[in-house]
Amino acid sequence: MRAFPQWYRLVFSVFFLSIFLLSSAAGAVAQQISLPDKLSLNEWRVPWQGRPRDPHVDGKGDVWFCGQAGNYIGRFAPVSGIFKQFSLPAGTHPHNLIVDRRNRVWYAGNRNAHIGRLHPTSGEIKQFALPDDVKDPHTLVFNSVGNIWFTAQNSNRIGLLDISSGSVRVAVPETPDARPYGIKMDAEDRPWIALFGTNKLAWVDPQSMAVTEIALPRADARPRRLEIDAAGNIWYVDYPGGYLGRYVPASGKFTEWKLPGESPRPYGTALDDKRRLWVADTGIIPNRIMAFDLAQEKFVSASEVPSGGNIRHMYFNDEDGSFWFGVDTGFLAQGIPGQ
Repeated sequence: MRAFPQWYRLVFSVFFLSIFLLSSAAGAVAQQISLPDKLSLNEWRVPWQGRPRDPHVDGKGDVWFCGQAGNYIGRFAPVSGIFKQFSLPAGTHPHNLIVDRRNRVWYAGNRNAHIGRLHPTSGEIKQFALPDDVKDPHTLVFNSVGNIWFTAQNSNRIGLLDISSGSVRVAVPETPDARPYGIKMDAEDRPWIALFGTNKLAWVDPQSMAVTEIALPRADARPRRLEIDAAGNIWYVDYPGGYLGRYVPASGKFTEWKLPGESPRPYGTALDDKRRLWVADTGIIPNRIMAFDLAQEKFVSASEVPSGGNIRHMYFNDEDGSFWFGVDTGFLAQGIPGQ
């Protein structure tokens, strides 16, 4: 484990971060502030190559993650510091994983068109084949009964896997090349999706599989990840534009905040239990992780990630209030928010 002293983080946090309101961005809010560092970081070097990413904590406290380029699933025990690798079928290249209530690991076989289930003890794998028009499962999420909604970015599809029967239902966005990317479930058990190939969010009716698309205020916006708060508001990050946005479904209102910095590229996100949304800014190396307070409607923290590399996905663990992420340089990391 690598723990970083307070002085290191303070050196990073003393500089001033300023942004300017773009006149073309309807509903955008500018912020010019100096941000403190309210995040403690623990990092562990993964003993194998292969871009560790998309961690998920199981019911025992172990952390599972994808070795996307290395074609494996990894398990890390924070208490002992021990890593274990599970091999996958050739050509799988897992992009994302989630863990069910029985501690079984479900992963997206991004390069060979399947969703897989890995037994946490034996490593036995069961593959669930996808329809011919769904070739690249991307990001997974459970619905209320344990079935799996998923995106398929380059296939331009959104799917629902019945884990008991293996049947798959597919929804197709109206927009060509919409690139369905991040996905989250709302309180009505509907999936919301960030359409990274266009300036839209979308949600799918679980009964009819009809897709409703919602355009963002700026035509050049490209939402990549999203979170849904307790009030049902949809929070998204516009990757190339450098914005954090909020969409209120009840009113249809949008509000956007530009991330501090010269060329922010918000990517991985995690919404914690204190109503703070943590965002990885990949526009700078090493990446920095920023916190946005939903109640105050402003950024309140900025932290440099010393291991460097990009942070593509983050997972909040509601058991202890921390969040986990992988770093492209070969690290698995835990963020522990301060008060």
